[in-house]
Amino acid sequence: MRRLVTDTMVVAERNLVRITRAPDLLLAFTVQPVMFVLLFVYVFGGAIKVPPFYDSYVAFLLPGIIVQNIAFGGFVTALGLNEDLQKGLIDRFRSLPMARAAVLAGRTLADVATNMLSVVVLLVTGLIIGFSFDASPLEIVGGLALLLLFGYAFSWVFALLGLLVSSPEAANSLGFIAVFPLTFISSAFVPVESMPGALRWFAEINPFTVVVDAMRALWVGAPAGHSIWGAVVWSFVLIAVFAPLAVSRYRRAAGH
Repeated sequence: MRRLVTDTMVVAERNLVRITRAPDLLLAFTVQPVMFVLLFVYVFGGAIKVPPFYDSYVAFLLPGIIVQNIAFGGFVTALGLNEDLQKGLIDRFRSLPMARAAVLAGRTLADVATNMLSVVVLLVTGLIIGFSFDASPLEIVGGLALLLLFGYAFSWVFALLGLLVSSPEAANSLGFIAVFPLTFISSAFVPVESMPGALRWFAEINPFTVVVDAMRALWVGAPAGHSIWGAVVWSFVLIAVFAPLAVSRYRRAAGH
């Protein structure tokens, strides 16, 4: 176990160092999220009617757009794993005296760090344009922990995706096709009550809706229902399903 932890930290560090050496990768965690927030608030915000509980569209939007961005943070894992496979780096790892699980564990752990950066950038942007917390410090910290847990769960989804496809370009395209509709058919950007029947039913059971509603309950005092516990359960279910699948696929892809 000590070796697994040590090797996982080394792999995570390697992935984070790579970002500092290729600063353009930081655009996905900094500039792109800010662009989404500003576009939705100042272009679409005036046309979207939010429930009376929220005093502005910013209060309604920010938790949703942070959840969306956290989920997409796993794209780096999908692209990086597939690139390592194509370049033969996974074979190099096999020849080293290291814990086999450390490659995937290190990748997903690095996503937690980059997701933290994204959350900070989005929160600062939100506070500048009018967002404010209506929560205790414990609820704010609880919301941050829930975001990182959900992002970690989706990192395993993207890890499996990156190991299944044939190229980094395919991983990017397939991931976008699979996840992007989930984020929009949810309560992230508009109230689900505004959707037609079939879409509304799907949005209500969509894990993104559950997590977004949980974040609004924790950060702006919106009615919680069962959304907070539901978000925790969804996160652990995603990890329980996709982590074993990703590990199994990694073993086959790497010839273990």
